[in-house]
Formats: sequence, C-alpha cells, structure tokens
Amino acid sequence: MAKVALNTPKGTRDFLPQQAARRNYIFDTIRGVFDTYGFAPIETPAMELTETLMGKYGEEGDRLIFKILNSGNYPEKYPFDKERSIKALSRINSVKGKKTNVFLMDLIQSEVERVDVANYDVALNKFNYAISEKALRYDLTVPFARFVVQHQNELSFPFKRYQIQPVWRADRPQKGRYREFYQCDVDMIGSNSLLNEVELTQIIADVFTKLGLPDVSIKINNRKILQGISEVIGEPDKLIDITVALDKLDKIGREKVEAELASKGIGVEAISKLGVLFENVSLESVSNFVATSEVGLKGIEELKTVLDSAEKLDVSICEFDPTLARGLNYYTGAIFEVTHPDFPSSICGGGRYDDLTGIFGLKDVSGVGVSFGADRIYDLLLDKDLFPAQVGLSAQVMFVNFGEKEAAQCQLWAKKLRAAGIRTEVYPDAAKMKKQMKYANDKSIPYVLLVGDREIEAQQPTVKNMETGDQNAMSIVKLIEILS
Repeated sequence: MAKVALNTPKGTRDFLPQQAARRNYIFDTIRGVFDTYGFAPIETPAMELTETLMGKYGEEGDRLIFKILNSGNYPEKYPFDKERSIKALSRINSVKGKKTNVFLMDLIQSEVERVDVANYDVALNKFNYAISEKALRYDLTVPFARFVVQHQNELSFPFKRYQIQPVWRADRPQKGRYREFYQCDVDMIGSNSLLNEVELTQIIADVFTKLGLPDVSIKINNRKILQGISEVIGEPDKLIDITVALDKLDKIGREKVEAELASKGIGVEAISKLGVLFENVSLESVSNFVATSEVGLKGIEELKTVLDSAEKLDVSICEFDPTLARGLNYYTGAIFEVTHPDFPSSICGGGRYDDLTGIFGLKDVSGVGVSFGADRIYDLLLDKDLFPAQVGLSAQVMFVNFGEKEAAQCQLWAKKLRAAGIRTEVYPDAAKMKKQMKYANDKSIPYVLLVGDREIEAQQPTVKNMETGDQNAMSIVKLIEILS
C-alpha cells in the first residue's frame, strides 16, 4: 500500500487541545455577549444547493465557492472523444478566451449534445449543475436568508439570531486567510430601524473589551453614500465595479484601484473625482460632495444617526471611513469593518441588506448584521499574548495512581471534586511516579494529589503544588474551598 501523505489540505488546520480550548474561549466570550442582547442560536448545514449560493457574492466571490462533485461515474455518463474535444476546445477557447481542460471540454460538449443546445454558456451552466448540485457555504449570511424564507412561519419578527459555524472559500491561503474558518455571525432581520445598527456597535465594543482588545476601531460607511458618489461622478451604473475595486484599497493601494476602475470602463475624469475618497476627509465634506444626490444624502443622514447614537452610548471607537466599501453585492445601507492597529486584516465586518431574502421569494424584509472572524481574532490574541493563563488547562487536579486500592479511593474523591465543578483526572495506570509527574507537567496541571495508606487512613490526600513544589495534607472539603 502506498504511503499516505500526512498533511491537511492547504488552508486548513488541525487544532491541538490548548488551541481548541483557546478557540472555545473566543466562541464562549462572543456567545455570551450575543446572549445578553437577546439573540437566539441557529445552525444551518455545511452544504447548500449550488444555486442558493451562486450569484450572491459577485463574480469574484462566486469563484471562491467550493463545489461538491455529485456521486456518480461521469466518464461513463459522458463518453470521452478526444479528437472531437480538441476541436471543440480550440474553437471555444478562441471565442471565449477561456482555458478549458480537454477532458472537461468533452463533458461540456456531451452536455451540449445531450440537451440539444448550441450555446456554450447554457451548456456549461447545465453541466455545472449536473455534476455539482451542492456547494460548501461561503458565508453564513446567504444561508441565513434561505433559512428565514424557508422557516418564516415558524419565526417571530424581527428575528434576532446568532450562528457560530465554519465556512469555506477557495482562496489563496496566507496569514490570517484560510480556506476553512469559523464565522461568528449576529443578525437582526425584519426591521428597518437604525437602532439595530447602533446595537451592533455596542455588541462589537462589548466583545472586544471582554477579549482584552478595547483599542479596536469600528470603521463605518453607508452604501447609499457610495451610490451617491457614483451618481455625482457620472457613473451611476458602475456602483458594483466601484465598490469591488475600493474593497481592495488596503491590499493593493490607490494606484492599482484606479487602474482596476479604468479597466472597468470608468472614465479618467470620474476616477479623478473619486479622489475625494482617498483623502483625509470628514463626513461634512463628503456630505457636501454628494449634495446633489438624494440617495447620497439619505446615506449621510443614516450614518450621522448611527454615529451620534453610538457616541451617546459611550461607544467611542466608531469612525467614518469613506473608502470602506465591503465587496459583497447584497449590502444596501450601513457597512461596518473592525480593525486593530496590530493586525493587517479586518477582524469583524458586516452591514445592512434590504432585500437579501427577496432572491428566495420573500420581498422587502430588511436585515443587518456583522460577522466576527474567530480565526483572525485567535491569531491577534496569540500575537499579543492575551489568552488568560487558565485557558487550555485540561484539569486542575490529578490523582497519582499507586495501585488498585489507592485508585479506588482516588475515584471516590475525584467524584466529589468533579461535583464541585473542579476539573479532575485520575491517572489510569499504576505507572512509575516519574512518568505520572511528567504527564502532569506536560499538561500544566497545577495540583497533583498523592494517595497512599496514610492518606486513606487520615482521609486527607497530600496535595502538591506543581509550581512551588510545596506539599500539604488536607481534606477534600478544604481543597474544594481553595479551588472553587
């Protein structure tokens, strides 16, 4: 049998016990804040129908969706004709400017013949769904919209939900960017009130304060302002192109953003006018810039309301960022992004979506939410050494096993300690003392309990403090008082 490569797929990771415990600390902290604001948990499947996800994230986002191959033997279903495929490949590549695998081309060509259509794009679309009707979820928001429509008669609106689950993206792995990662989403849907946006700023501030990261910044903008700017510069139909390009500003810089805008057919004069976004401008100056746009002024009004209300609630970490765009197509109002001065990428983001459920048949249901990037938060906390020392400790106490009689007593005492909420282990084998103590050291267990004939008779185990080396005999009741 060939040797199996012991690696995880690129962009995915294993988590050792301490890492998993630290991640749970993040999840528990975030979940605790969500609970205090009255949000309810839900879960959705890892897989969604491909048609549920495609077309919701823009062209670039759609490319990053992991599709799942249907079960079945496709080479048998679509007989391979190499000569025909090479001819079709040459013809279609010259027309479409696409690089297509020869075998894949034959399958597509078979689909053309099978469904009796001459159009390559139609055949390709039908073929894609024929071989992959399911995909791994790209985010939690689109599945949430599907969930709301599907279960609308079982929910009370406005509906406040949170969801902590993994998502997958076929992205290029790098620091802070993985192909499998967790999102911690919180959304309220079925309400147009800006109080929801204000509440989100409070939730963000509370989460990062509890995680020891109070120096984050909540950058806020509004898609209506960007729409107004696109109108003022004479490119009202290019809003998506403008937002997709602006969303890359931090990654590629102003010059390359302007080059991308030009490649999308936006004129030199319009790009020059967009310079207002790249300068250190105030909300007032942008308000003046969009003064002739009704939708732009509506966005300014909404943003002022959110910023003023957040300030009154002592959420002082909010700041207007006119270049904030958020590349996803479904945002329609306020948009948020949270950054930290010691981390290169955003660690939380989201916004208002007015009709995301409309694509699934439920019109005019507005929602707003944000997503906390647990993996990026983990990396930041680790870099700054901010995880509490006790996080990751699998046990507070370990009983040394000297033999069958002693182990029986250890199990009785361990039961009492566990009932008091103290994490307790009994070493399973009567191994050498050195081996058992090394095990306790390796797991950073702070207290080791030694139980022999004397301890059993006195009903007082000897408690060894592994940090100081001190040893004292004490009752289980006394130990519970100390460790509780």
